[in-house]
Amino acid sequence: MPLFRLIPLLFLKFTLVVLVFPFHSASAQNQDSIIIRKIYSEALSNPEGYQSLEYLCTKIGGRICGSPQAELAVRWVKERLGDMGLDTVFLQELKVVHWVRGEKETGYAESIKSGRHEYHVCALGGSVGTGEKGLSALIVEVKDYEELARFGKDKIAGKIVFFNHPADPTFISTFGSYGSSVGYRATGAMQAARYGALGVVIRSATPVHDFNPHTGVMHYADSVPKIPAIAISTNDADRLSELLRTEPGLQFLMRTTCQNLPEVTSYNVIGEIRGTDHPEEIIAVGGHIDSWELGEGAHDDGAGLVQTMEVLRLFKTLGIRPKHTIRFVGFMDEEIAQRGAKRYAEFVKNGGEGLALRSSATNKMTGSVEVKPEKHLAAIECDRGGDTPQGFSIDATDTQVQKISGWKQLLLPYGLWTFEKGGSGVDVKDLKTFGVPLLGMVTDSQRYFDFHHSAADKFSNINVRELELGAAAVAAMVLLIDTYGL
Repeated sequence: MPLFRLIPLLFLKFTLVVLVFPFHSASAQNQDSIIIRKIYSEALSNPEGYQSLEYLCTKIGGRICGSPQAELAVRWVKERLGDMGLDTVFLQELKVVHWVRGEKETGYAESIKSGRHEYHVCALGGSVGTGEKGLSALIVEVKDYEELARFGKDKIAGKIVFFNHPADPTFISTFGSYGSSVGYRATGAMQAARYGALGVVIRSATPVHDFNPHTGVMHYADSVPKIPAIAISTNDADRLSELLRTEPGLQFLMRTTCQNLPEVTSYNVIGEIRGTDHPEEIIAVGGHIDSWELGEGAHDDGAGLVQTMEVLRLFKTLGIRPKHTIRFVGFMDEEIAQRGAKRYAEFVKNGGEGLALRSSATNKMTGSVEVKPEKHLAAIECDRGGDTPQGFSIDATDTQVQKISGWKQLLLPYGLWTFEKGGSGVDVKDLKTFGVPLLGMVTDSQRYFDFHHSAADKFSNINVRELELGAAAVAAMVLLIDTYGL
C-alpha cells in the first residue's frame, strides 16, 4: 500500500484506540464504584460483623491459646463460616503453648515512712510464677538497658528490677510509641537475669496514662535463669518512681501463680469462596482468634477476625462471584508463639496438603509428584483494632504498591487515603517467602493502645460504624485485587 494511503489509516486506528480505551476504563471504574457502594451499603445496613463480635466478646470472652475459651471460639468461627454456605470450611490442626495466669496478681512496696503502697499489676504472658508466698526483695529502678549495664551485678544481683521506660508520646502513630517501649516487656526479664535479678516489674507498653496494667508476651533465654515478670500500670509506675526518689531502699513484694502447662491441640479455621476462573489462585484475608484474657479481646483481635469473616459474607450476600478463590484464615496463637501463622505458611508451602486447591506437577523421570506452593495473589491481615479505617500498609514491590495506589480515587470517598509501602501483620509475614504481596489495614491509632492487652479491651469500646467500615474496606480491596490482580 502506498505510504500516503497508509498514514491516514494508521491515524484512524490510533484515534479509535485513544477514544475507545479511555471509555472502557471509565466504564470499568463506574462498575467498580457501583459494586463498592453496594458493599458499603450492605455492611452499614446489616452490621452482622458487629453482632458477631458481641457474641465472641461477651459470650466467650478473653481467649488465650490453649484455654477452653479459645477452643470455644474455634468452634464458633467454624460454625459461623458454615452458616455462610461457603465452598470450603475446615480446621487446620496445630499444637499451642498453654500458659495460665492463675490467681489475681499482687504487687506492693513497703515504705518505712508511709506504709504499704499497692499497685495495679499483672503477669506477663509466658512468665514463670513467684510461688504461693510471693517474691520479696529490694527494688531498683532503671530507665533502659544502658543504665542496667552501668549498675551491673553489684547493684542488681538479688534485687527486683523496675524498668521504667515510658513510651515516646511524640509519635503521631501510636504504633511508633508502642514500639519505643515494648522491647522492655519482651526481653526485660532475660536481660535483668543476666545480672542476677530475682524478678522484674515492667512499665506497661502504652502511651496512655491509666491504672490498667497491659500484659503481653515476654521471652526467656536458656542461658539465664527464668525470673518472674509483671507489668505495672503507667500511673502506678509514676507513683512507684516518685516513691523511690524519696526512699531508694524500698522493699517490693510481687506474687503471681501463673504457670506453663503441657502443650495442647488447637486449630486455625479456614473458609473459602472458590474462584470461577482461577480457583487455584488465592486472595487470603484474616485475623487472629486468640486474645489476652484480661479483657474480652475486642480490638485485639476480635475486630479484625470478624471484619475479615465479613468479607466472605458480603461477597455471598451480594452475589459477587470472584474470579480467584477468596480464603479467610482465623489464626490461632498470634499472641504467644505465632504457631498458627507458621502452620499456615507450611500449609501454603505444601500446596494446600490436599485439603484445598493445589498446584502440582509430575516428575517424568521418577514418576513422583512435585508439590508447588499455593499461589497467593495477596494476603491481607486486620490486626490494628476496630477504629476508623484509613487505608492499607503494603509490603510488596514498588510496582505493586503503585498499582494499589492507583485505586485511591475509588476508595477515597470512603475515607481510605493512605496506601503506602510498609508492614503488614504478624500472621501473614511468613508468606513473603513465597513472594506474596502483603497488606495490613491501617486504622486511626489514637485510641488503640488505651485498650491493647488490658482489661479495657471490651466490646463496649467498639463503635459499630467504624467496625463495619473496616469490613467494607477489606472487601473493597479484595474486589479490586480479584478484578485487576497485582
